[in-house]
Amino acid sequence: MSFVEYGDTIKDGDTAIVFLGHESMFPVKVQHGTVTQTKYGVIRHSMDLIGKKYGSKVTCSKGGWVFILHPTPELWTMNLPHRTQILYSTDISIITMMLELKPGSIVCESGTGSGSLSHALIRTVAPTGHLYTVEFHQQRAEKAREEFREHGLEHLVTVTNQDVCKNGFGVSNIADAVFLDIPSPWEAIGHAKAALKAEGGRICSFSPCIEQVQRTCLAMEEYGFTEINTLEILLRVYNVRTISLQIPDLGKAAEDNSSTGLDNSNPSNQGSPGTNLQQGTVQFKSGVPLREMVGHTGYLTFATKS
Repeated sequence: MSFVEYGDTIKDGDTAIVFLGHESMFPVKVQHGTVTQTKYGVIRHSMDLIGKKYGSKVTCSKGGWVFILHPTPELWTMNLPHRTQILYSTDISIITMMLELKPGSIVCESGTGSGSLSHALIRTVAPTGHLYTVEFHQQRAEKAREEFREHGLEHLVTVTNQDVCKNGFGVSNIADAVFLDIPSPWEAIGHAKAALKAEGGRICSFSPCIEQVQRTCLAMEEYGFTEINTLEILLRVYNVRTISLQIPDLGKAAEDNSSTGLDNSNPSNQGSPGTNLQQGTVQFKSGVPLREMVGHTGYLTFATKS
């Protein structure tokens, strides 16, 4: 099993996603002889999972059923254990596009955090690219290495435990793109420039506060970066609802009046036959925005090495 290569059959040691319903799923490590408890009953890994195809409908001990899904970076983002605040697919999608990533690209990242963006970057640059990710916190770096190994990604990523603001990324003049998600990104702009290829490399910095963005932009200008641009991505979800509205009586009365020669401006003609017809209703689908939505997550600042 790998997050970048699809496997048809569930095997011992795989990471799978148990799908109970919309917004109700969780990851599970498949192990021979192990059971997993759900609200629909027990899932026995040996009998119910190993050897079955991904996407299979599995019946639990209480008679309920779940689907077993192959892991993807998007599903992992929704279900991973949070060690830090993470980036979600809304920001991840614009990051991979604006950094112009493709298979074979070399990317530097700091910090690794919970690995949400890391999995998406690896999937984008696979099978010939590579991710160099730096994490300041030792335990988070070790956990990230363990997850990449379990997910079949260790040959596509190098995890380094060091302070990127002081020691950089450990590579020079090879990266096609650099991503920064650290408290003081302006202190790492020089190291990012050193890691990028000689010309045309792209950089992105994620910061929740506009003051961080201002200092980062000044540092980018100081180091000669061009095309500096800051974006904020907001996701607005709509609910589809059935709405009933009364049909307005616009044509019948007018038609009757024109045929009989009645003048509605004359008070004596008000209340004539045909003006008090019973009105019906019509139903139609309409999109209604949610009353609450996810607001500000962070600012994305992009620039190009000149």
